[in-house]
Parts: sequence; structure tokens; C-alpha cells
Amino acid sequence: MSWIITTEHPRTPDATTLRRDYYDEVASRYWDRPATEREIDEGLSDDGTELLLPPTGTFVVGRYEGKPSACAGMVLLEPELAELTRVFVRPEARGTGGGGRLLKAIEDTARAYGARRIQLDTRNDLVEARGLYVKHGYLEVGALNAKRYAEHWYQKDLTL
Repeated sequence: MSWIITTEHPRTPDATTLRRDYYDEVASRYWDRPATEREIDEGLSDDGTELLLPPTGTFVVGRYEGKPSACAGMVLLEPELAELTRVFVRPEARGTGGGGRLLKAIEDTARAYGARRIQLDTRNDLVEARGLYVKHGYLEVGALNAKRYAEHWYQKDLTL
């Protein structure tokens, strides 16, 4: 069982499907009901994917046993500060090491861009994600922004 992580344009067919699945999961959890196709379309209509391309960012897709199963993005916020975003592993691939591989790929790219720190925000209900971040050295910190859905904030020093 193997993972392959590659950098991809966030609008390739595989990347688009993964971004839709990511949004479907986070929206459905938030609303405590299945998200509709229209809600997913609206959520993705202006989701900032243009920032997930060089020189401002990157997007990676993880394939588990050849199947697109995970994704993550990074946006450079400042010359030495990156933001981790859109981290998603399909439920059937969770627990196989893909999340850690996604984080490593994003962190390596952030370092290559000159970032010395990486940060993210997430919600209370995304407990699997919060556990992943802590497991991989992210420390919970005070509020870093006032985004609508941000309830927990994490940072990691990329120089260590």
C-alpha cells in the first residue's frame, strides 16, 4: 500500500473532485446534513484557487494505491509565513499515513518558498484534522484571524 504525492493545478479533474469532496465533507458536518450540489458549487465558486499556484502557493494531490485520495494547499501570506489549507483525506484512506505525507509535502514547499512558519485555522468538529496537526508538531495558538469558521488556530516552526 503506497502513497504518491504530486503537485497539481487545483483545477485538474482529480484535484477538482477532491476539492469538491473536501467542501462536501466540511459543509455537511457544519450543517449536520448532506450539502447539496448547489451549495458545493457556490462554496467553490470563489474559493481562491488562483492563490494555490506559484508564486503565491501550491496544491498537492495524494494518490493511495493509484487512486486520488487526498489533497492539501499552501498559500504564502508573507515572505516568511505560509498558510496550510484544504487538507483532506478521503475517509477510506484515513489512518494509512497519507495525511502526514501531505503535510510534509506542503511544509517542504513552504520552506522552498522561504517560509519559516506555517499556520492554519480549523473548526471544533474537524477532530481528525486537529489530531493530525498535533501529531505532526503543530501547536495550538491564540486566534490568528477572525474568519467565520475558524475556532482553532495552529502554527508550526519550519526551521526546526
